[in-house]
Amino acid sequence: MRVALHQPHYLPWLGLLDKIDRCDLFVVLDHVQFERKGWQHRNYVAAKNGPVLLTVPVVQRSRSERIIDKTVNNDSPWWDKHRKTLAEHCYRKAPFWEEYGPQITAVYDRRWERLVDLSMATTQVVLDAFGITTPMVRSSELGEFTAQKSELLAQISAKVGATTMLSGEGARAYLDPEVFDRYGIEVEWQGFRHPEYPQHNRRGQEFLPRMAAVDLLLNVGPEGMELVRAARTSA
Repeated sequence: MRVALHQPHYLPWLGLLDKIDRCDLFVVLDHVQFERKGWQHRNYVAAKNGPVLLTVPVVQRSRSERIIDKTVNNDSPWWDKHRKTLAEHCYRKAPFWEEYGPQITAVYDRRWERLVDLSMATTQVVLDAFGITTPMVRSSELGEFTAQKSELLAQISAKVGATTMLSGEGARAYLDPEVFDRYGIEVEWQGFRHPEYPQHNRRGQEFLPRMAAVDLLLNVGPEGMELVRAARTSA
């Protein structure tokens, strides 16, 4: 059984969707420390003049706050900016806006308190649209874990009965496969390859990679996930 683990991301990018799509169970690492200025509360969308960064403001209490405890700062209407950026500036004329735009912007009708709930809502929208049905569980629901890094990931993987853990390439620098060996778990590297596709508002301009997954959805539609899957086996 292949498991993948990752922190929840706001408007997740294709690399995270690819990881979820390739595993039998996805563990949302919501009990670990919140990463400031990371992708847990922001991501890029594609505009005519380049990438636009959408950031969810969060309440700053301490540097050691866990993701599950992180709250959204709703003192100013950040949701209006995000909705308008998506609906008016970036994707209003996208081929699949009429079909999926309302589902995406509906996220901003609610005043979210916890960042993890907002992030998971934006993730679920694209998972549903692309037909990805991988079961998910939050690490905070699996019990107490005091280990760090490789030991933590190995413990969680063992807890859910995994035989293989799928890891992103960025973890090669710190992940210790020997730790997983002790738990009888094989480490498999994702090797994500980013597909290129038509971006309606970028005609004649350079393709913008690493945008939020809604960019692929709104430009190509649900069949866009096949481009991601095909890229796995490309030379």
